[in-house]
Amino acid sequence: MKGLQNDRLCSSVSSRRPRFMLLIGISVCMLFALVLSAWSGNLPFRASAASLAHASADSPAASYPIKVFFSKFPESVSTDFSAVYPVDRTSPTIAVGTFSIQLLIAGPTLSERQAGYFSELNSILTGPSSCSAPFPTGGPDFKLTLNKRGSKDEQGTATVQFCRATSSPGIGADARIQAEITATLKQFPSIKKVVILTVGGHCFGDESGKDSCLS
Repeated sequence: MKGLQNDRLCSSVSSRRPRFMLLIGISVCMLFALVLSAWSGNLPFRASAASLAHASADSPAASYPIKVFFSKFPESVSTDFSAVYPVDRTSPTIAVGTFSIQLLIAGPTLSERQAGYFSELNSILTGPSSCSAPFPTGGPDFKLTLNKRGSKDEQGTATVQFCRATSSPGIGADARIQAEITATLKQFPSIKKVVILTVGGHCFGDESGKDSCLS
């Protein structure tokens, strides 16, 4: 009788063995998934191994410390329109002048805005880019030319010409934008003067219509 019970017990265990092994397998998989999930939570956007490898391959080989000069409230509004203040950035390209103006257009970070930093440059640019050729759309916001005053050669002078129309709220904003661009570019030793032109080639912020920045 006892032997029969043992046989039945063994038979019962044997019949449940596939289900038992399946449960073990599921538990191991669940544990692995939890560990993987916790590890992935420390990575931005829960990046997959493939995307991490792609991001690593796309990482810049070098970086260049630069500064971007923003206006700041209330100093640049109530005291001096030309007052600008630097924040640290890093350029992934050796074209640091162009990249620094792109960052100026992008504006300050959220924490910097909360500290009072601001720029009206992004908000004054309107309409499509005139510099999109040969593509129909998607051109840059501006062109930066070194050692030029407009179309004339001039060592040490950088010319920024907007590729989009500008709609300025007033002379205060114009003065702040000019100060931001000028200070941001003059951080580089090779740039001594800065000329800023509208999409039509006229001096930005020049209400006289004389284009004195080109003379």
